[in-house]
Amino acid sequence: MEREIVMFLTTTPYSFENTHTIIKLADAALKKGHRVRLVASGDGVFTIVKGQVPQSEEALEDLVSRGLKVDI
Repeated sequence: MEREIVMFLTTTPYSFENTHTIIKLADAALKKGHRVRLVASGDGVFTIVKGQVPQSEEALEDLVSRGLKVDI
């Protein structure tokens, strides 16, 4: 049975390593064939704003191309 994993990102892009952790977890889940959804709320929204976190932008774009769904 295919499962959907929902991850919530609510922290600022530069204060914590949460963005990096979310990227790694989402990557692993997608490789295992799970559906993955990222919900960005509060300060977490700034993580997915274009140009805000350049090193994460490429990784997030790759995840989206592989099936990551993003909700704001």
